[in-house]
Amino acid sequence: MVAPAAQHKIVLLTGLSGAGKSTATKSLEDVGFRTIDNLPNDLIPALLEKIQLQPDRFARLCLVIDARDGDPRAAIDAVRAASSAVGTESRVIYLDSRDDVLIRRFSETRHRHPLGGPIDAPSDVAGAIRAERALLSASREIADAVIDTSDLAARELRDRLVQEVLGGDASISVHLTSFGYKHGIPLDSDLLFDVRSVANPHWVPELRPKDGRDREVATYVLGDPVGASIEAAIVVFVSTTLDTYLSDGRGRLSIAIGCTGGRHRSVAISESLALKLRAQAGSHSVHVHHRDVERT
Repeated sequence: MVAPAAQHKIVLLTGLSGAGKSTATKSLEDVGFRTIDNLPNDLIPALLEKIQLQPDRFARLCLVIDARDGDPRAAIDAVRAASSAVGTESRVIYLDSRDDVLIRRFSETRHRHPLGGPIDAPSDVAGAIRAERALLSASREIADAVIDTSDLAARELRDRLVQEVLGGDASISVHLTSFGYKHGIPLDSDLLFDVRSVANPHWVPELRPKDGRDREVATYVLGDPVGASIEAAIVVFVSTTLDTYLSDGRGRLSIAIGCTGGRHRSVAISESLALKLRAQAGSHSVHVHHRDVERT
């Protein structure tokens, strides 16, 4: 079996119900983790076998282990031992919160506590919280990090998690999509750039059958002063604002580049942008999709 790469990590997320585990798992998914929640403890050995056989499939895994099946200490120890056996780093993160905050959160969300207690009976919820604290006390003692979420906003929790799990080495995934305005704007785009003012290869007979991935078309588009200036402006804007988007809690940034038909100008500029952003973006990944390039 090939040992997994050094960047492989398993996060064992535990802690009190209502302390923010759902928010935490979404935050970890944004930085590339596969999350598994509500897995019965007796199924964990089967999962560990999968991890050992396919370490690359579970390169970054967040496993939520809580008190729903009783004291989770044994399950946590088993996962840590299995991850150590394959050379994968594991880290236990425990989310805590004050009792009054937890009671208020259950009251506001109208959720039932996993260990019992009707939503309209604060005293019963308080009793369930006390019971859960007792069950999780051993797991709290062995945690690599305890995060009190009582006064943390979702963004602040995300920042703490990234720092604890990745040492602050967070990244954002940049997705460039070329498209044609006549086929509609991509609805999932965060940033939208219009390149219809660039010289259009459609009006050059020998270039019309080609698309923006062809060297001749790219040379024509980027050789136009307007095309070159627009591309340069987009590169400057994106490269200087990536960290701002990341600090805002984003794990993905979708950028749409549009021309009339989505075949020539937007494609050529998107391809060129991808090359330049990959050279400048450091740990951030850059992906390209040409939505309309095959349309007539």
